[in-house]
Amino acid sequence: MIRVELRNEVEAWIADDPDPVTAAQLQTYLDNDDIASLNPLFNGFLQFGTAGLRGPIGAGPSCMNRAVVGRTAAGLASYMSKRGMKKVVIGRDARYGSEDYTIESAEILSGAGMDVYILPRPLPTPVLAFATAQLGCDLGIMVTASHNPPQDNGYKVYIGPDADGIKYASSQIINPTDGFIADEITAITSLKSQPRGNKWTVLGEDVITEYINRTIKIAPRPGDIKIVYTAMHGVGTEIVQRVFNHAGFATLILVDEQCTPDPDFPTVAFPNPEEPGAIDLALAKARDFGADLVIANDPDADRCAAAVNDPVVGWRMLRGDELGVIFGEWIARKHPSGTFGNSIVSSSALRKIAAHYNVHFQEVLTGFKWLAKIEDLAFGYEEAIGYAVDSDTVNDKDGISAALFLAQIATDLKRDGLTLLDLLNEVWVRHGFHGTEQISIRVADMGAITRLLSSLRQNPPAEIAGIAVEKIDDLNVPTDALPPTDGLRIWLAGGIRIIIRPSGTEAKMKCYIEVITKDSKEAAKALDQLRGPLTTFLTS
Repeated sequence: MIRVELRNEVEAWIADDPDPVTAAQLQTYLDNDDIASLNPLFNGFLQFGTAGLRGPIGAGPSCMNRAVVGRTAAGLASYMSKRGMKKVVIGRDARYGSEDYTIESAEILSGAGMDVYILPRPLPTPVLAFATAQLGCDLGIMVTASHNPPQDNGYKVYIGPDADGIKYASSQIINPTDGFIADEITAITSLKSQPRGNKWTVLGEDVITEYINRTIKIAPRPGDIKIVYTAMHGVGTEIVQRVFNHAGFATLILVDEQCTPDPDFPTVAFPNPEEPGAIDLALAKARDFGADLVIANDPDADRCAAAVNDPVVGWRMLRGDELGVIFGEWIARKHPSGTFGNSIVSSSALRKIAAHYNVHFQEVLTGFKWLAKIEDLAFGYEEAIGYAVDSDTVNDKDGISAALFLAQIATDLKRDGLTLLDLLNEVWVRHGFHGTEQISIRVADMGAITRLLSSLRQNPPAEIAGIAVEKIDDLNVPTDALPPTDGLRIWLAGGIRIIIRPSGTEAKMKCYIEVITKDSKEAAKALDQLRGPLTTFLTS
């Protein structure tokens, strides 16, 4: 039997739901006294945070749907009004619901008197970030769930000008802005009472063309290396092809099965290039064509992954940290200026590269929203394949410019008879081999991560995998001038670093390992020693 309080809440939500499909679904659950289906849909309003919204598509306040998006847009309109903001641009990917959520947002924001601009079709997130700055918008909204599973969708928010004491420069929101917006959303108790408008401008090709023209400047020496490209069923193919063609590079070899947008992501278990098996089709294509390089974007093309033909093991993915080292070393050699930065979970190698070339370095919390706040950012990265190699054009991670810049580096190296791996090895000889690995554990209940971290704080281990624990840093009580964040940094004997934290965008627990040894064989041995016991330790 459905509780009276829940029944009243569901009926009120149905009455306010602008989508007849989700309203009818909820009514069916009510009529059938289906409390098992209703409970997870009414488990609090979908939380708005620094990553915006992200969650499963479905009915009710705990999922992504038009009613939740509409209230979020109304909250954003209120936030904007109180700060004298007026101009907003909206982009979207090709996931289920993205088009509907774009129009829902546009109607609410237009009804609130905002000047609303919409990108002309599903496009990569970096294009939306660029448009926010290029058009001088106060706010940018990107409807996307990035590399989440197909049943999810989401809503990223960018701020154009200075706001809430933060110099945003068209980057993603951080604290306290997310809290201010969340409060405004909470204050919206009725969506039907919000005025709706129908005045907005669908942008033409100019902003896309300008993004392409700006991006190609980072690759002035094109070549004819063979590159296999996959968009992972996302929206990257069109813009990536245009960028490479305009820059003068050879035509990309596309992974046909993954080159057009498909919200079902049918060839992969998860549409993330880092997931095992995700780029198998691309690797097969590379072998068939005798390619020099494989490049993969995630579905909204703000991340970039790569694979190379390693003479020892054959075709393999470059780890996110390896790609970060390649970019960092190259930029430092050519233009040793500005500031380099990476997230606390990324390899410590970039700090050493920066020191070697006398470049200022800054470490930040996990998430590109923090890297984008670094003044004069010459290069920034996070190990989760996010890179800013051209922050003057896009003040966020950009998988398209990263792909083009990697092609330029590989081309320049090939002219000198070298490879990306040769460049990496030069860095390892100078600074020691930095072996990194991420253990990612999906959980049904995010509370499990909270309980684990709490247990570790109360009962810190003396050893892990037979290696003594020398120190534990509670990232919630930082001592290095960083803001507090949920997580632990564990130092083992031998300089081994382990960081445990919850994912900010998925129901995952993440563990990051770094070992520094004289070569890759020693690093592999150390990581092998840690991998099994750490996985058991984290899941027990």
